[in-house]
Amino acid sequence: MSSNNCYDVTTWPVGNPSEDVGEVINSIIADIKARQTVTDVNNGGKPGAVIYIPPGDYHLRTQVVIDVSFLRIQGSGHGFTSSSIRFNVPEEEWVGLHELWPGGSRILVDIPLGEDGEESKGAAFYVARSGSPRISSIEFSNFCIDGLHFTPDGSGMPPENTYVNGKTGIYVADANDSFRVNGMGFVYLENALTVYKADALSIHDNFIAECGSCIELRGWGQASKITDNLVGAGPKGHSIYAENHGGLLITANNVFPRGASSVHLNGVTRSSITNNRLHSFYPGMVILANSSENLVATNHFLRDHEPWTPFLGVDNGLDDLNGLLRVSGSNNTVVANHFSQIIDSESIRPAGATPVIIRLKAGVANFVSNNHVVAMDVHSTSSDSCFEAQVDALLTTQAADSLAVTAVMVDSESARNTILDSGSDAQVIADRALNAFRATPTVGFQAAHAFVAQ
Repeated sequence: MSSNNCYDVTTWPVGNPSEDVGEVINSIIADIKARQTVTDVNNGGKPGAVIYIPPGDYHLRTQVVIDVSFLRIQGSGHGFTSSSIRFNVPEEEWVGLHELWPGGSRILVDIPLGEDGEESKGAAFYVARSGSPRISSIEFSNFCIDGLHFTPDGSGMPPENTYVNGKTGIYVADANDSFRVNGMGFVYLENALTVYKADALSIHDNFIAECGSCIELRGWGQASKITDNLVGAGPKGHSIYAENHGGLLITANNVFPRGASSVHLNGVTRSSITNNRLHSFYPGMVILANSSENLVATNHFLRDHEPWTPFLGVDNGLDDLNGLLRVSGSNNTVVANHFSQIIDSESIRPAGATPVIIRLKAGVANFVSNNHVVAMDVHSTSSDSCFEAQVDALLTTQAADSLAVTAVMVDSESARNTILDSGSDAQVIADRALNAFRATPTVGFQAAHAFVAQ
């Protein structure tokens, strides 16, 4: 028996989904609300609905406003492909490309932007409902939201490389519970996913890249998770950002370089950043700002150089004294992380400085233990081929020499920390009277060179 709570945007009688799928989805939501009016019938009442977006291209010129619970919007393919690579290929070569645009079940965000610059008005999907209970169980699954083009920002960068266009994929404005964003593709949006006041939010197995900012959890929230995503923001935005959250789980994400930060937590407590692969072209990869009692464990940090010609000279404005991991807060645990600092010593800023890996800026009683640092001085190269240049850079382990680094730096505003086996005596800068310290044992110079020579 078919259900009248399952909708297909291509068969709904109102609107043309190819021209404005936003009008179609809003009409479907209006129908759901008109039919599901009773709150309690036989211990049920408002089951919600599924809206299906088949594979194809659907322009969205009217913002979708979601104010009902238990709604799932789903497609049949996240459709991600790199628009950045395409737009940085000479136009005369486009004729030889297999495809020019993302695919799958693809939403093309064509919302006209106003002059006031209000962020929420540029969102393809706007979720808002006040009152009690909180809006719950909204799911976005398996389709692509494509911002199409970036625009000039006054920087002199080619417009398609600015990561600016005023467009947002999904914007959740009000307190919410048990939302799910799974298997989605987001590309060429200034903000991919912005969620306020989240409780038990799941952002899982998405492809969110080539967006100004990828995942931002704002306001406050609890007990949410960001897991198994492929994520990469632009140099002015966040790949993963959260503020005033408790019990947040950030695990098993592969975070691409070029974002201003890989993970930035502000006012976050009792949360975990674990088992992620984090890659950046700049310092300031993971930032714990005013954040306490968090676990940062078994992550792989890689800091190297931008190898792709169109983005040479672009950075996040931080110098190498900032650290790859910067902590301001108390009682955080930083254990068993691997850090690879693979840079050209000629590029270090300020010139002649010793780059910092872990920096404890402020707070007390942080525990740093058993972290491993590999630091190599390499001659950086670049290429016009994004894919080949980056793969070559990742696979190259030959280096001219080791690079001197400060494995752990403890500022005067931070005290009573414990630092164990995370750097040799010479690699840790800390007041030994105010912090507990045990150095990583070092191998004698002659023994090390004798081993290498064998």
